Amino acid sequence: MAYDLELAERIRALVAAETGVDEKRMFGGLAFLVNGNMSVAASGQGGLLVRVDPADAGPLIDDKLVAPMVMGGREMTGWLFVDLAAVAADEDLAVWVNRGVGFAKSLPAKKAKR
Repeated sequence: MAYDLELAERIRALVAAETGVDEKRMFGGLAFLVNGNMSVAASGQGGLLVRVDPADAGPLIDDKLVAPMVMGGREMTGWLFVDLAAVAADEDLAVWVNRGVGFAKSLPAKKAKR
């Protein structure tokens, strides 16, 4: 399954004013990187992937609309899978995107690979 083009466009609109944002196709989805750090992605499985501080992840998980991201059978610490139903409203998507962008901005910038 390809990533949701409409979701990617909605994310793009939300991060347009941010500096240091790049897009990169990864894992069947479209990731939005801030200063080289992944922040959010339109997932190839549908839905949204959001990077959060691992210490803040627990209370955000409800195992219905928000679950830990699992890749290759392994839970990815600090990454959440957010179902499309949880981001249907623009305001809800903005909360999640801001959460991911905010955390990515708190990380040291990564140098571009040559």
